Amino acid sequence: MISIVVIVAAVIIIAIDVPYLKRNKLKKELWVFTILLLIGVGLSMAHSFHISLPNPMRGINTILHPLSNYLYELLT
Repeated sequence: MISIVVIVAAVIIIAIDVPYLKRNKLKKELWVFTILLLIGVGLSMAHSFHISLPNPMRGINTILHPLSNYLYELLT
């Protein structure tokens, strides 16, 4: 049910925004809009099908934890 709502919402967003972007010949903005909408719809569909998605904070923590330790040791 949620996947149908996501698709309907995406179609409504496309119907509102794409004609404006095409009318004003905003090709780069249309590409960015399309890519971001596809990413958003893809993640929403994966979430609605209960597919396990990675947590971005774990990756950020993995990258920044050694720097944090280094700065802590430097300042103490």
